[in-house]
Amino acid sequence: MLLNLRRWGPAEAESVVCIHGIAQHGGVFAVLGKGLAPGGRSVVAVDLRGHGESGHEPPWNVESHARDVVETLRAEGIRPLALVGHSFGARVAATIAAAEEDLVERLALLDPGLRLPPERALRRAEVDRLDWSFETTHGAVNALLGGKGLVAAPEEVVAAFVRDDLRQGVDGRYRFSFCPAAVVTAWSEMTLPVPPVAAVPTLVVWAAASLHDPDLERRYRDRLGEMLTVAKVPNGHNVLWESPLETTSAIERFLSEDSAGVDAIPGYFGDAGTFQPLL
Repeated sequence: MLLNLRRWGPAEAESVVCIHGIAQHGGVFAVLGKGLAPGGRSVVAVDLRGHGESGHEPPWNVESHARDVVETLRAEGIRPLALVGHSFGARVAATIAAAEEDLVERLALLDPGLRLPPERALRRAEVDRLDWSFETTHGAVNALLGGKGLVAAPEEVVAAFVRDDLRQGVDGRYRFSFCPAAVVTAWSEMTLPVPPVAAVPTLVVWAAASLHDPDLERRYRDRLGEMLTVAKVPNGHNVLWESPLETTSAIERFLSEDSAGVDAIPGYFGDAGTFQPLL
């Protein structure tokens, strides 16, 4: 499936290709795109199958999402300088990087959803399969702000996403654009074995209030050594909303620096050992 694309920056520049998480779309990378574009980067964000303006037809497994992204990039003639994936999108990005090492030069995983306990995935899938509909757009904004995953998301940022994403049904009620079946499948996919670690320079960004996975970091450290960069940013899981400047700066540094020795970025909290959450 050819996916809908959202773009920032000069089309002819080196491309940073972004993959969003569950129940969102490529528009969540707007701040990142606008932040990297002045430096001459072309930022391209996909709407995954079952999300945003892309088609909703199955299959919705990770392999299908990965094939969709690769097919779309090749059809558009885009060779990514880096793949950036957030949450479930990080799993898709890691899958692509492992299978298409000649296509991906660098990989950035933002609070990645690479390994999820089955019981947690079940709870979230049971919520997301419901018919979430709203009488007003303000009701949808309140629903997102009241969710457990957000710690410090600015209301105006969430409201802008809602305005772009909501669709009004024939019953007059508003619903998000994602396909619930695709989202439920994604939660299941995140309980499967972790994708192989691609032999490319990799940035992992952890959110301070999120669930860190030291074993996963060690897996990447053992495979990549100095090609692994780790950064921590404040607040919760949705780093694109809650820590946009810190996340953009970490990615910009990662794209600009050599692959080795980038862990100790001033103002960030990466280290090569265990995590100490910023609380």
